[in-house]
Amino acid sequence: MNKTHQSKRLVVLVGSPRRDGNSATLAQAILAGAAEAGTSASLHFLDDYLSGFLSDERHTPPPADRYAELFLEHFLPADGAVFCTPIYWYGMSAQTKAFFDRSFSFYSNAYPQAEQVHQRMSGKRIGLAVASEETYPGAALGIVHQLQEFSRYTHSAFVGVVHGAGNQRGEIARDPRNPLQAARELGREFFTRPYSDYQMDSPRSTQVWEE
Repeated sequence: MNKTHQSKRLVVLVGSPRRDGNSATLAQAILAGAAEAGTSASLHFLDDYLSGFLSDERHTPPPADRYAELFLEHFLPADGAVFCTPIYWYGMSAQTKAFFDRSFSFYSNAYPQAEQVHQRMSGKRIGLAVASEETYPGAALGIVHQLQEFSRYTHSAFVGVVHGAGNQRGEIARDPRNPLQAARELGREFFTRPYSDYQMDSPRSTQVWEE
């Protein structure tokens, strides 16, 4: 294992109110995979840091919570992030959405270090793990699309998606598609998994995988 890989930092953000729910179970599997690869990884429940939504900064101060700590001290220094969320009404949880909305406070022109924040937001590896009651593959597409666009906007690499089904706490382990194994593999391969996103003028090989 090379030192460059070992020095990578991964942050796993859980947007579920359940500490022992299916989203958290996926997050724990990602952490286990990251540990196998020697990756430095930490898990954070968004409920511990968020107590309000984005405010009108011209007239209202931001909520007095720990979001700044999460964003500035954990997310920005990380080389990659995995967002773990339940599917609510075919979208991400309110906590997960608030993470993205609140980040505006730190890259708007009103923030003194906005330019540095812009630079530190870009170039990350991004992953997604979602849990839903239904097995319908399209249930997660709205969230996938939003993370895809966030990744492209920030010049980041959207390297993987895991979708598992379960209703009761921990039931996701019984999903025959084995999403927990997929989540573990995502954590293990997070900084080594090949990634390509071609445009018309992208230099490319004539083959995808080396022989």
